[in-house]
Amino acid sequence: MASAEARRVWEGRVVAGKFPLREWLGGTEHGAVFLTERKQPSSPATQKAAIKLIAADAGNAERQLSRWRAAAQLSHPHLIRIFEADRCQLNGSPLLYAVMEYADEDLSQILPQRPLTPEEVADLLPPSLEALSYLHGKGFVHGGIKPSNILAVGEQIKLSADQVTSLGEMHSRPRRDVYDPPEKEAGIVSPAGDLWSLGITLLAVLTQKTPSSAEEAQVPGLLEKMPEPFRGIARECLHLDPKRRCSIAQIEARLAPAARSVPVQPQLALPGPQRSMNKGMITVAVAVVALLIGLVVFYPRGENTPGRESTSEQTAPVTKASTPQPGEPLKQAVSQGEVLHQVLPDIPQSAMDTITGTIKINVLVEVDSSGKVTAAKFVTRGPSEYFAERVLKAVQGWEFSPPEVAGQPAPSAWVIYFRLRRASIQASAEKSR
Repeated sequence: MASAEARRVWEGRVVAGKFPLREWLGGTEHGAVFLTERKQPSSPATQKAAIKLIAADAGNAERQLSRWRAAAQLSHPHLIRIFEADRCQLNGSPLLYAVMEYADEDLSQILPQRPLTPEEVADLLPPSLEALSYLHGKGFVHGGIKPSNILAVGEQIKLSADQVTSLGEMHSRPRRDVYDPPEKEAGIVSPAGDLWSLGITLLAVLTQKTPSSAEEAQVPGLLEKMPEPFRGIARECLHLDPKRRCSIAQIEARLAPAARSVPVQPQLALPGPQRSMNKGMITVAVAVVALLIGLVVFYPRGENTPGRESTSEQTAPVTKASTPQPGEPLKQAVSQGEVLHQVLPDIPQSAMDTITGTIKINVLVEVDSSGKVTAAKFVTRGPSEYFAERVLKAVQGWEFSPPEVAGQPAPSAWVIYFRLRRASIQASAEKSR
């Protein structure tokens, strides 16, 4: 049914006796999307939602329904939630429906007016990549990355979920547009296909143009108007050979600053507004400086200066490290080691805003004699797999000065403690052995 006809015939109807079709939001020849509402669990209140309706094709209906129901089991802060999927009938026509999280707008509504700025694309990419990485890690591919499927829900960027497909599933659908990877003609669906779609999407949002074919996407001058690093990312996404396309990790590396590590402090809180220096601390600092100046004025250097001996007596004694003598236990020659660099998990504020209270994640890391992390496992994983995966990725970048035994660097083990709150991330480490 054409979208215009669906709007005229279906608007105002009720699906499955509980989802009223309030307003037509859009559609294609393959289906229509309406504004609806759903009752929230354990509450009489209703929630705004979107409902997608497509024809129940006899040869594909059960497979499509299974895809939607599998996608409904996924949970990620940058993925549109599917609440329910089932069969229904309207005007005697058998249909499939999926009730989804309502989005305020999508990128395709912005592009006719203007391209995105590089700063907007820099904000857009990380949450999109995180959602894709989550899907690929769960054994799914998105299968439909394009501006109309990148949506805004409040302040959050989210990918649609109704196209999600199991990894390796063969498709009989033909390639619809240039956003679909070339290999889709052969029915092949893979994570590399999502990267092709992402490359075309980058070109579209930055230039408001797309190539007419996969072959035109290879024209050297096509990407020249795109700023770096997006030009390089798009170039590596748009190889005709799926095996040559870049990975999500490589894209993230191109987007990351030159160094994500931060100098070690006992506790580090990010993100959040930088706090102005406490006035009391300023006063103390000024007093200390004044005292030092006073010492210089009243106690100048010189061998015969009165009071020098008294000043020396107030200086803390320097203790030399003892050298183990033959027969002494070896433990006296052990240096404990310390943290050199710590890396905080790279979590966007939109995901941090979903945290209630404090998420505690503790990781035990094995460190080799050069100070590099060689293995990591959870001591306390926390309630969220998403945040746990971000933390586990971050600990791989920690660096330590190795402990020394008899003057030789030795392997060690550390427990790294992460405390995630809505406004901050704190990290500290304790030597385990």
